[in-house]
Amino acid sequence: MAAEPTAHELITRHRPTLDRALEAIRTRAYWSPHPEHPKAYGENGSLDAAAGKAAFDALLGTRLDLGQPGTDDWVGGEVSPYGIELGVTYPHADIDVLLPAMKAGQRAWRDAGPETRAVVCLEILKRISDRTHEFAHAVMHTSGQAFMMAFQAGGPHAQDRGLEAVAYAYAEQVRTPGTAEWTKPQGKRDPLSLTKRFVPVPRGIALVIGCNTFPTWNGYPGLFASLATGNAVLVKPHPRAVLPLALTVRIAREVLAETGFDPNLVALAAERPGEGIAKTLATRPEIRIIDYTGSTAFGDWLEANARQAQVYTEKAGVNTVIVESTDDYRGMLSNLAFSLSLYSGQMCTTPQNLLIPRDGIRTDQGPKSFDEVTADLAKAVEGLLGDDARANALLGAIVNPDVKARLEAAASLGEVALASREVTNPDFPDAVVRTPVIVKLDGAKPDAEAAYMSECFGPVSFAVAVDSAADAVELLRRTIREKGAMTVSAYTTDQEVEQAVQEVCLEEAAQLSLNLTGGVYVNQTAAFSDFHGSGGNPAANATLTDGAFVANRFRMVEIRREA
Repeated sequence: MAAEPTAHELITRHRPTLDRALEAIRTRAYWSPHPEHPKAYGENGSLDAAAGKAAFDALLGTRLDLGQPGTDDWVGGEVSPYGIELGVTYPHADIDVLLPAMKAGQRAWRDAGPETRAVVCLEILKRISDRTHEFAHAVMHTSGQAFMMAFQAGGPHAQDRGLEAVAYAYAEQVRTPGTAEWTKPQGKRDPLSLTKRFVPVPRGIALVIGCNTFPTWNGYPGLFASLATGNAVLVKPHPRAVLPLALTVRIAREVLAETGFDPNLVALAAERPGEGIAKTLATRPEIRIIDYTGSTAFGDWLEANARQAQVYTEKAGVNTVIVESTDDYRGMLSNLAFSLSLYSGQMCTTPQNLLIPRDGIRTDQGPKSFDEVTADLAKAVEGLLGDDARANALLGAIVNPDVKARLEAAASLGEVALASREVTNPDFPDAVVRTPVIVKLDGAKPDAEAAYMSECFGPVSFAVAVDSAADAVELLRRTIREKGAMTVSAYTTDQEVEQAVQEVCLEEAAQLSLNLTGGVYVNQTAAFSDFHGSGGNPAANATLTDGAFVANRFRMVEIRREA
């Protein structure tokens, strides 16, 4: 049995990775220590595809005992969007017992300092990375993502976001030196001399409220930002997506215990069906930080009511694409078709509204009318998803009945340019798989506005006819200001239009992608380089990840004495 790692050994092992991550967030260039290809795993302790699948299968129908204090029941009930009952049960906590136990370990964790905390976090991430294949199945069968997307987004991309948060947390904590000698001349008198010590201290217990669609990708930034800045972290998963975060908590507890820290610094808060413990936890005085991804309504409630905590929310918005002109019509259609189809549009970054001048657009294939653009986009989606095997690999499964209901209702909102169809998944016959719907709307009509100015989460897009490019830009501005946007995209060959779109996005704080026609899509962001959300419009009050995301998770306390 391998000896338990010391802090010094972890610094030797992980400091090069931390330094490389610090360099990556400085340069914003591409970098990742986590392989995206499934065949890269299987050596140096990592699980290959077969071992990862076997590990996942072995979890089904079991009790995942984390050894937490205050366990008063066992809860579960997850059913995969692919039709499998997971049958895993998790500890239900007596919060009055668990929270004091979590707080007890914070002193030693605080005193360990930023570097030790960072490398312990990197060891947790390394062990998660070694089990990427197992996590991929856990994410797939709780979120409905297709396997390859679950593997990449739920594995290496999520791990990258966690590491990115650790790097930012470390950088902000060491921005102030640990000690300083302060001497102030006093003329003929003796100088005033003080020795000063500066200690980053945690706020308290952090609460991570997980989401159904991206439990690890959206959960890891807050979890690791809080842990790296000295806070204990209580993870409250979405009831339909507990397993990936429960496995994360188990690994974190193992690493903390092995490195001499209290494992209760990280704990799980699973809930009984319908219990709704998020509101109770969010307003507990012990909870001083909250990270939340999910609906705007509950995000707004947290911001208004969890007044004792620093609240970081990623909510929802109405993502917009302006289509004014293009010099690569086929590339534009292909890129948009993929963006609308990926994971059945169940991403907070998926485009919803396509604003197209009613008189048409200029392209390298000649002028195209509004109807031609929408018809050609519909054909591009049909071509992309025409083969059922390919469709299943891109679409995944509908994550819950609400998405299916919105999809079915959308067809009644306007003229259907692309009808949704059912796709059979031969491996999972109970999976609900649907292709996207595209509905044409007249932007000038009030009843149409009610549709396109509301978020319709899922595989639903609106092709909105507008009077001009200028009208599109103004509608974009109003949409961002009133509803928020995680992403904005525009296709134009006109410099004045491009400048107008950029100005709106700068003024309204929305992340913009211009003229994407290749293998980069508006709904994808890369850790260490891209900012996910801006924190500056109603869709989110925080960015994954920047200095502001980590800096208020700790405070700097000064201890001074005469030299």
